[in-house]
Amino acid sequence: MKPAIRKIALDRMQILIDNAISNARTNPKLSQQQALLARRISTRYKIRMPFDLRIVFCKKCKSFIAPGINSRIRLGRASVKSIRISCNLCGYTYRKIIPH
Repeated sequence: MKPAIRKIALDRMQILIDNAISNARTNPKLSQQQALLARRISTRYKIRMPFDLRIVFCKKCKSFIAPGINSRIRLGRASVKSIRISCNLCGYTYRKIIPH
């Protein structure tokens, strides 16, 4: 694939996810559609989504979860520091370990 096409696809995915996060409170249906379109772009052009874009999708139900709107984010207080993200749609909780 040409690097120009890859860059355009990554830019479009970033714009769509940013718009989906900003529209999540006012128009949740539109934000779900924008996030779905960003995911479709990544599969169509065989581009792996960067981590900051991937983290807004639930790992179980694959739906768009806006931080603080339809998901809960907590910091772990155990010996292993982690971020716990809970989806309010399916109830699944997943963790991201924070390196020291």
